[in-house]
Amino acid sequence: MIVEVKVPVLSESVSEGTLMSWHKKVGEYVERDEILIDVETDKVVLEVPSPQAGVLVEIIAQDGETVVAEQLLAKIDTEAKAEAGAAAPAEDNGSDEAAAEPQAAASSNAQAGVAMPAAAKLAAEKGVDVNSVQGSGRDGRVLKEDVQKASAAPKAAAAVSAAPAPAGERPEQRVPMSRLRSRVAERLLASQHENAILTTFNEVNMQPVMDLRAKYKEKFEKEHGVKLGFMSFFVKAAVAALKKYPVVNASIDGNDIVYHGYFDIGIAIGSPRGLVVPILRDADQMSIADIEKAIVDYAVKAKDGKIALEDLTGGTFSITNGGTFGSMMSTPIINPPQSAILGMHATKERAMVENGQVVVRPMMYLALSYDHRIIDGREAVLTLVTIKDLLEDPARLLLDL
Repeated sequence: MIVEVKVPVLSESVSEGTLMSWHKKVGEYVERDEILIDVETDKVVLEVPSPQAGVLVEIIAQDGETVVAEQLLAKIDTEAKAEAGAAAPAEDNGSDEAAAEPQAAASSNAQAGVAMPAAAKLAAEKGVDVNSVQGSGRDGRVLKEDVQKASAAPKAAAAVSAAPAPAGERPEQRVPMSRLRSRVAERLLASQHENAILTTFNEVNMQPVMDLRAKYKEKFEKEHGVKLGFMSFFVKAAVAALKKYPVVNASIDGNDIVYHGYFDIGIAIGSPRGLVVPILRDADQMSIADIEKAIVDYAVKAKDGKIALEDLTGGTFSITNGGTFGSMMSTPIINPPQSAILGMHATKERAMVENGQVVVRPMMYLALSYDHRIIDGREAVLTLVTIKDLLEDPARLLLDL
């Protein structure tokens, strides 16, 4: 029986996707639910599993093609047998011939550069041909680490050769943007064109939060199974500030201002494919432990390319932490249709004046970019001051003061 393999149903906000590398070739046997290919959309990468076990008899859409929901990709014959030398299901009948079959399949797989899903995604992003990568995984399969090594090798070689470059040589490399990168570029450009973006700055003494974290981090991790970071304090402080100044949590819809009675906070996370902003839904109802666990889960999903569309949908306010990479100050761009975004930065010891005395304090610059069409400077500045005050007296976050 012939079974069709189709593109999964996409969300309303995603109209098309791009096919990445096929994990199987025509004539090879596939198991039910085995991943055949990945579809990269402008938000996430969707895995396309085999609907039935059988032989892949036809590939209709090739690597790099643009596809839409329900489009036919390939056909599988559930009654056919794998071609000679192709991977086939092993049968354990105790004979030497049966034992040799998986070995032959493994050899075939290794030669074909069969890659695990995460490795295939990374290879597509890095422009690495998986067929040229020596797999270190089971049965010679290409792992993510193999692709990383293969990607680093030419860079190292390029660095060596770049120093004494021949006179007049000006090497260039043209690489197409991923769908995610293109979409991010499109949204950020639209944000700058459509929003009246203004940024206000302040600085916060991080010593109280650092002292609180140092005092309880071991007990916290033992009790909740997750490390106590700084982001949860910022989420809590931001939610408290948004409650005081609801317009900062609002959005524009045509000629209307939509005031949201809930607090869905987007957390900007870097991934191998680019920046993603998963949402902490109803963050006002989450404990600090809940927030830390959710952020860790999203970070792992982003790294493995497992972020789902529903993880990225919605959001009323965002937080981005450029300090992770050493940024001292920046003007973050609003994530539409939101109206404001908080930027965190690196914490550095600086000389500060307190009560007429010069003291050293771990200080962080904060930036709040906001849409001046609906948010006045007063609300923006007071929102940032509220966040600063709560962080400098974190007990207020627990007492709801």
